[in-house]
Amino acid sequence: MRWENLRRSENNERRRGGGGKGVAMGGGLGAILMAAIAIFFLKQDPSAVISQMGQGQGQQGEAKPLTPEQEKVDDFVRSIQGSTEDLWSRLLPKYGIEYRAPSLIIYDGSTPMRSGGHADARMDPFYVPSEETMYIDTTFFKQMDTDLGGGGDFAYAYVVAHEAAHHIQKLTGATTKVHGSRGQVPDIEYNQLSVRLELQADFYAGVWAHHANKDHRAEFGTNLLEEGDIEEAMNSAKAIGDDTLQRKATGRTQPETFNHGTSQQRLNWFIKGIKTGDPQEGDTFSIPYRQL
Repeated sequence: MRWENLRRSENNERRRGGGGKGVAMGGGLGAILMAAIAIFFLKQDPSAVISQMGQGQGQQGEAKPLTPEQEKVDDFVRSIQGSTEDLWSRLLPKYGIEYRAPSLIIYDGSTPMRSGGHADARMDPFYVPSEETMYIDTTFFKQMDTDLGGGGDFAYAYVVAHEAAHHIQKLTGATTKVHGSRGQVPDIEYNQLSVRLELQADFYAGVWAHHANKDHRAEFGTNLLEEGDIEEAMNSAKAIGDDTLQRKATGRTQPETFNHGTSQQRLNWFIKGIKTGDPQEGDTFSIPYRQL
């Protein structure tokens, strides 16, 4: 990606720390996948998840100076955040929706959440609707390289854009509609609503990529995306489908428990967003579930 010319957002906070204890979930791959499914993929308010799982005594630890590599990654994240702000602040008013930028907290290890509890490195990136805040532990990008089978700068940008998309869903009312139905509808139906929410966020991430690439070409004469970038994000989208994650964790899949869609579904909606660039083409809630 040619991201160096993008505007850096100022709606963020960098918290430094030496790790420390976070949410007590036990160790091993099962705990990591449980956290990923509960937070990064389920996308329900993490404060609610944490209250169910038990809160640890989070310790931010002794502050460490950032390495040059960390500073570069932070700069990259702020540039993508700024680009998403520029796009959605321009698009949403066209549909009668007032835009306000979300906050972003960049941390490593563990950090207190504004609404209570602690964000933990094992949670992976997530968005808290009640806070209108994104939390990103940038070491997750290394996990994408080593554990999830997909990395690279555009794959990382896809993660940031996906979290920003959940904020757009908060502003449009989609998040409140889905989360408000929890306990009011059967679990299977709620899971299907969660899938619809996630696929729409993947679509919105693609919409961002479409316009960011177009805007960069218009302003600087070159595409934002370089050869191989789309493939990076495609690999990431395929790696985080419910079917892929469940198969890795248990060796089998349970479609009735899916919360985020299959790898193919996530990929399809992301690519649709890139191709169309039209937010109105991403209504995942009116399509029959089997056709998603």
